[in-house]
Amino acid sequence: MKEEICMLSEKRKRNVIDLCQSLVRIESYSGQEGVIANQIQSYAKQNDFDDVIVDELGNVMLVMVGNQPGPTVLLDGHIDTVPVQYDQWTHDPFSGQIKDGKIFGRGTSDMKGAVSAMISSSIHFAEDTRKSFPGKVVVSCSVHEECFEGVATRRVNELMNPDYVVIGEATNLKLNRGQRGRAEIVIETVGKPAHSSNPEKGINAVYQMMKLISSIRQLPVMEHKAMGQGILELTDIKSSPYPGASVVPSICTATFDRRLLVGETKESVLNPIVKLIDKLSSEDQAFKATVKYAKGEESCYTGALISDERFFPGWLFDDDVDFVQKTYKELVSIGLSTELSHYSFCTNGSHFAGEANIPTIGFGPSLESLAHIDDEYIEIDQLVKATAGYTAIIKALTSVKSIEKENVKYV
Repeated sequence: MKEEICMLSEKRKRNVIDLCQSLVRIESYSGQEGVIANQIQSYAKQNDFDDVIVDELGNVMLVMVGNQPGPTVLLDGHIDTVPVQYDQWTHDPFSGQIKDGKIFGRGTSDMKGAVSAMISSSIHFAEDTRKSFPGKVVVSCSVHEECFEGVATRRVNELMNPDYVVIGEATNLKLNRGQRGRAEIVIETVGKPAHSSNPEKGINAVYQMMKLISSIRQLPVMEHKAMGQGILELTDIKSSPYPGASVVPSICTATFDRRLLVGETKESVLNPIVKLIDKLSSEDQAFKATVKYAKGEESCYTGALISDERFFPGWLFDDDVDFVQKTYKELVSIGLSTELSHYSFCTNGSHFAGEANIPTIGFGPSLESLAHIDDEYIEIDQLVKATAGYTAIIKALTSVKSIEKENVKYV
């Protein structure tokens, strides 16, 4: 391997580091991305992007256009972050401080480092080719991923109609070709209120929920040979009225986190729980329960609202499809010791690949385990190599012939 080929010139290296630091210094929690969106627009206009588009949700799309017809390659990185607890950090979370070869700050790994690398690589590719390439390259700087994976990027897809998508979430420079999805399932049991001194006159909804949860825990766990288990885990439970002073609770609500495997649908995921409810209802006429997906509504920094059920599909593409293999070979050719893998968590790929079936891969700097932690950081070496890697990916995907999207999905 010729590892040195991955290195950027000192000027390019300095530019991507500076860009990463500048983005990290801006607080951009979900729904509050306006300032960073403006900074990205200004940076793009200073660096010869052919177009800068901001949609009504606040997603920022930076466009480089080649001089030949060809595919649209979209690189997606979200610009929102999770909040910080200042007293848990030993570094200022919005300083972009460099120490021991690392940039510290909220969003360095998740995922302003990747966004910086994507923007920089697009600039490098345009400079090196003098825009003599087929198709166009779009860097999607998307909003509201942390709480609503893939929902805001539906609009990006409508506007850009990409042929290929690159998700920039952390992969430790591996090439991911899939992910588990995620769903939030809400179950409610209904009882009958009564004074707690006469509980026999009521129906305790918590006891009813205990029956249902016990049955749910006996359900077989779905498993996929590549993606692992379709986990169903209780994450929250509450009774009503609350506080329940001297009252038998008449409502109990439980929330489950479900990790989705490839090919699972809204109906297939809920069906086993629906059958359990039917069974318990047939055994006890007083048993009443419902199951549904949690529904979310979020306000964007533009004032627009996004809402939907919290069901974000999993996806996986075969190792041998052309766009995966060409990308892999291009990464190896520049000296990266990459390997094929998949995400264990949910990304915006839930829309691009899971819903829209667009050929999608994941590639990003840093480790999955560094997302959301105190003293979050990114290694500069990873940032630099990812920048070179994105340029290689753009080169590979702009040269791939158009393919029928429905023929590349592996389920």
